[in-house]
Amino acid sequence: MKSQKILIIEDDPDILEFVSFNLRKEGYEVFVAKDGVKGVQMCIQVQPDLVLLDVMMPRMDGVEVCERIRSNPTISNTIVAMLSARGEDYSQLAAFDAGADAYITKPIRPKLLVSKVKALLRRAGDEPMKQSRLERNGLVIDLERYTVEIHGKTLSLPRKEFELLALLAKKPGKVYARETIMKKVWGDEVVVGDRTIDVHIRKIREKIGDSRVRTVKGVGYTFEGES
Repeated sequence: MKSQKILIIEDDPDILEFVSFNLRKEGYEVFVAKDGVKGVQMCIQVQPDLVLLDVMMPRMDGVEVCERIRSNPTISNTIVAMLSARGEDYSQLAAFDAGADAYITKPIRPKLLVSKVKALLRRAGDEPMKQSRLERNGLVIDLERYTVEIHGKTLSLPRKEFELLALLAKKPGKVYARETIMKKVWGDEVVVGDRTIDVHIRKIREKIGDSRVRTVKGVGYTFEGES
């Protein structure tokens, strides 16, 4: 079985060595970059399965790196997990706004890091669905190619936004509780808060319109449209 590739973009040499060691020990093929500019270049070159990305870096910070990754069609579906010593809500929201799939706070605990990496890669590798294509009132979701079109125009959605939209659109009218969304999109081993889901819903609405995803107060979300 081919090793999965992980790119670590981190300017602290001690953390870089520590994280690299623990991931290589698990059998991953690890690549490293010591600043954001080099990180974007290496991401395009290596085409990793997952990027571990420090938030605070010289030349280009992690938020901008994530935005660059999401805006490049060749790497836009790459899983991105942000690393930061800052646990404040605004810092995490900035990361998710940029398109991050996960946010891991420092100090890094090896077992927890490896567990989260495995969970993210496992979710990405799961066979998404029995259907390969969903059509909902001008919205076309290709579940194999991970693409979304609206009235013939192709949209760029990060992986977690795509998976959340696909989950809701598969059963129009069904109300998905937040707990169910967390489990199905992020998995049991990746802890995310309600605001993470809210940010992803907001980003989806910005791209496909407010009317397609409805909030059910105190419960969760549902997709409005014909199946």
